[in-house]
Amino acid sequence: MPEEIFDVVDENDRVIGQAPRSVVHAQKLAHRAVHVFVFNSRGELLLQKRSARKDEYPLCYTSSASGHLGAGETYEAAAPRELEEELGLSARLEWLAKFSAGPDTSQEHTVLYCTTTDVLPQFDVDEIDAISFHPIDDIALMIERQPAIFSPCFVTLFEWYRRHAACRNGS
Repeated sequence: MPEEIFDVVDENDRVIGQAPRSVVHAQKLAHRAVHVFVFNSRGELLLQKRSARKDEYPLCYTSSASGHLGAGETYEAAAPRELEEELGLSARLEWLAKFSAGPDTSQEHTVLYCTTTDVLPQFDVDEIDAISFHPIDDIALMIERQPAIFSPCFVTLFEWYRRHAACRNGS
C-alpha cells in the first residue's frame, strides 16, 4: 500500500507543500487532522484504545475516531470518512472547535467534531485494540491518575470539551 501523502501547512493552516506521512511525522511538520467524540444517549464518551501497531501512541486511549486529512482533503470530508473507517458508523457530525498545530496537538491543525448515537460501533481491528464508553467524570479521573495512558492530543481536546462544550447532536 502506498504511503499516505499529507498537505504540509503553515501556522495559519495554509497549504505550503505536500509530503509523505513518514516525513511529516519525522520532521514534525504542521499538518491536518480531525477528531470525533462519539457519545451514547447516556452522555458517555466512547474511547478507543489504539492498536499496538500504531506508530504514535500505541495502546493509548484517544478520541472515538481520529485521523489525518489526505492531501487536498477538507476537514468536512475527513471526519465522516474516519468515523466510517474506524468505527463503521455513519452519523451527522457537529463541528465543535478548531485547534492550532502545536506540541499539544502533535503538530496538527485539528478540528473536533461530535455526535450522539446508540448504534453499536464495529471497529477496525487493525487500527483499534478496544473501545469502551465512559462517563465524562470517570475519564477526567483516569487522566488525572494516569495521564500517560492517553494520547496528548486527546487530553487537550477533552479538557477543552469539559470547559466549553456539550454535544447537541442527536442520532
